Amino acid sequence: MLFLVLGRGRTGSLVAEVAHERGHGVRVVGEEENRNAAALTAPVLAGFDAVIDFTTPEAAVQNMRACLATGARMVVGTTGWYSHLDDMKALCARRGGALVYSPNFSIGVHALFKVARQLALAAPGYRFSITETHHATKKDAPSGTALSLKKILEAASPGLDVEIASKREGEVAGIHEIEARSENDSILVKHEAFSRRGFAEGAVRAAEWIEGKTGCWDFEEIVGKVG
Repeated sequence: MLFLVLGRGRTGSLVAEVAHERGHGVRVVGEEENRNAAALTAPVLAGFDAVIDFTTPEAAVQNMRACLATGARMVVGTTGWYSHLDDMKALCARRGGALVYSPNFSIGVHALFKVARQLALAAPGYRFSITETHHATKKDAPSGTALSLKKILEAASPGLDVEIASKREGEVAGIHEIEARSENDSILVKHEAFSRRGFAEGAVRAAEWIEGKTGCWDFEEIVGKVG
């Protein structure tokens, strides 16, 4: 397959590396080459099997509009743009494109989502909180993963009001901790990413899976199928 990777940051560069390792062709386009999605013309996009976006929230929305308008297939790992999600889903449906999105493409994080849901069900009456820590250059806070965890916990146990504490430190790839506390004890669940490689591998596998498909999926819906 041939992938167009948008973003020359650390994760985008790693996505390109992982895709090469898995036998795919890759072209990487940085934001400086793609102002206002100018590089994403229909003739250019027609040459790629999928577009993988790890840019910024503002750029990602412009990129999705340009790509999905042509019926392209996209995997979006950028966070901070979900206020536009309904619009992107509608555009994808109108144009017959395909979109897989997630605040986190790590298989381990999606295991954490399942554990979080079960913990909220198993510990009624506990107070829940989330602490997330990321590298100092991460632009959005709270992280998209932390917001997803909050949504999962509150949906599983109506009435919960889960607070999120965000920290930005050095080169931390990503740490998410859930605490459930009562007057008698506390329960801690933690996921720590040692590098960005897990995110990159998940995104590439999603791009492989999306071949020949039309529709829109949260990565959580397909994580067991991307093998």
